[in-house]
Amino acid sequence: MNMKKLNFILNTLLAVALLATVSLMTVSCDDDEPPALTLTSLTAGTTDLNGATSATGVPVASPITATFSTGVDASSTGSITLTRQYDNAVVPTTITVDGATVTIDPNDNFGTGTLYILKFDAGLKSTGGKTLKEAIERNFTSEGTFAPPGAIAQWTFEDNANDVVGNYDPTANQIVAITYGASHNAASGKAAVFNGTTSIIEVSNGDNLMKTSDFTMSFWAKPTPHTDNPDKGHFVMGLGAFYGFQFEILGGYAGWKMPVGYTYNNNGTVGWAAEDNEFKGDGKNKDNGGWKGFLFTKDLTATGGPATMLKDKWVNIVFVYNGTTKHGYYYANGELMREFDFNLWTNDQGVKDNKAYVTGLKYNGVAPDVVNELAFGFVQSRAGTMWDAEPWGGYDLASANHFKGSLDDVIVWHRPLTAAEITLMYNSGKP
Repeated sequence: MNMKKLNFILNTLLAVALLATVSLMTVSCDDDEPPALTLTSLTAGTTDLNGATSATGVPVASPITATFSTGVDASSTGSITLTRQYDNAVVPTTITVDGATVTIDPNDNFGTGTLYILKFDAGLKSTGGKTLKEAIERNFTSEGTFAPPGAIAQWTFEDNANDVVGNYDPTANQIVAITYGASHNAASGKAAVFNGTTSIIEVSNGDNLMKTSDFTMSFWAKPTPHTDNPDKGHFVMGLGAFYGFQFEILGGYAGWKMPVGYTYNNNGTVGWAAEDNEFKGDGKNKDNGGWKGFLFTKDLTATGGPATMLKDKWVNIVFVYNGTTKHGYYYANGELMREFDFNLWTNDQGVKDNKAYVTGLKYNGVAPDVVNELAFGFVQSRAGTMWDAEPWGGYDLASANHFKGSLDDVIVWHRPLTAAEITLMYNSGKP
C-alpha cells in the first residue's frame, strides 16, 4: 500500500474517532442538563384545578396544592399570585415548598361564590435553575353564592345552624322547632324555616359581634304572613333588642327598622345610645322634611312601598356602618335605601348630639332584662325578661311578633362592605 493511501485511511479513522468523542461529550453534557420545570397537577382539596374547564364549587377552606415535575426553588415563589377577580385584589397567602410540591394557603378563607385567578409567572424556578417556559394561569370559583371575604360569622343553614367561618355555633338546646327548606336560589342550598310561634335559634356571646367600629350585616329573609293576623310584624332577629341590634319588619309590611347600639365619647364623656332607624320608603331626607341626619331615603311610594319587596318574597337586607365616616347605610336587593350621617346629629339649638361622637358599636344589655345571646326568629333570646308581659313581645305568647318564614345566609363583617360588593352579593343570590 502506498504511503498516500495509508495517510488517507489514518486521517479518516482519526476523524471518525474525534466525531465519536464529540458525540459522547454532547451526550454526557445533555445528561447533566437539569430537567425542565412543568406543572403536573393542581388541586384545592379534592377539586382538580388543572382541567380543561374552570373548576367550580371549591370549598372555602381549601389550601391549593401544586405539584411540579421537579423540585422547586423556594426563593422564587414570589412569582405565584392569587387574585380575586371582582376587585383585582391580591389575596394574602402563605406559600410553602416541599420538594416538587408547592402549597398555597390563603390567610383567610375564600369568599363564597367568588372567582379567583392563580398565576405562576415565568420567574418560578426549579432547584436546578430551570424556569417555567411560559406563565401558567388557572381560575376557579368557590362554593356557594357570592359573599365578600373576611366575615366574622356566617350561618348558611345547610340542614344545621352552625357558623361556617367563626365560633358562633348554637348548642342543641338553643335550637327550637327549626326545619330546613329551599333557599332563595339553587346555589344557596337550604334555608332555616321558622314556624311563627316557637321557632328560635340562640347563639351565645353575641355581644362580641358588636365589638367593632365598622360593621356590616347581610341576610336573606322571606317573611310569610301569620295565620292569626296576616299583617302582624316580624322580629326576624335580635341581640337583646335595641340594647344590641335587632331587625324588625313592621306591621302590614310597611317597612322595617334596625335599632343598633353605639358607644360615644363626647369630649371625655363616654356613654351609650341606640338609634332606631326606621325605614318606610317615603323618600324623606334632611332636605324635604325628614330627619336632619338622613342624607338619602329611597322613595318607594310609586311602586307600592316596602310591602312589594317584603311580603312573602325573598329579600336581601344589608346594613353597613362605617366608623371612620360615621355614615350608615341600608340596602335592599342590592339597592341603596337609606344613608345617614351621625356627624349631622344635633339638638334643637344646633349643638352636636352625643351620637355625633360615636366611636363604634356596643352591646349594652344587662341580665336578666336581656342576655347577650343573638336570637334568630325573635327580638331577644328566651332568657331575657324584657317585654314578657307584652302581647307582641313575650316569647311564650302566640300573639307575639315571632318571625314566620325562611332565613338564610346571615353574615357579619367587621368592615364596611362597598356598594360594588353588595351588588355582586345580591346578583349572585337573587331568586
